[in-house]
Amino acid sequence: MKKVQLFLFAAIIGLATLISCSKEEAKGTCSDGIKNQDETGIDCGGVCTACKVGTHGKWKSAPVAPILTSFADSIFATFNTNNTYTVDQWKGGTKVVLSGTYTQAKSSVGNIYTIILNQTSPTVLTAEGIFEVASDNKTMKYEVAQTSPAITGVTAPTPAGGIGSTSGGKFGDGNVQNYTRIE
Repeated sequence: MKKVQLFLFAAIIGLATLISCSKEEAKGTCSDGIKNQDETGIDCGGVCTACKVGTHGKWKSAPVAPILTSFADSIFATFNTNNTYTVDQWKGGTKVVLSGTYTQAKSSVGNIYTIILNQTSPTVLTAEGIFEVASDNKTMKYEVAQTSPAITGVTAPTPAGGIGSTSGGKFGDGNVQNYTRIE
């Protein structure tokens, strides 16, 4: 009789463990490759970290756009989901950090977004432009121009003008920054 009781006790414990594990698996995780829980995307949003949209994430550009070579050899840009950004700009081993806030919006032209950067450090300025993230989400073409204080003869690129449209195309691809996602 004791063997039967011991067997039943072990069976109940085993069943309880199995049920407990299945309930845990049914909860989902933020790394299971499935849109579950209250996620708004696959493994993002809701109980998980915010989903990356547009520029969100960390990006690297080296070499930099030709128009920027007097300021930088390489650029590491971080666009946070709370609409703040930092740009680590390197030139000859010296680092300059640019930071501020930004807004981005999907345009009606292809996969092009508009972006407005309100830099607060090291100087206060506004830059406006466009960007396009590749369909594999690994690379981005990014083009902005300072609009305040205005620079004579420089106008921001537009979705209608497309990548390379700064100042009506005057600079061609010279102001287009090519980024690779690093996170």
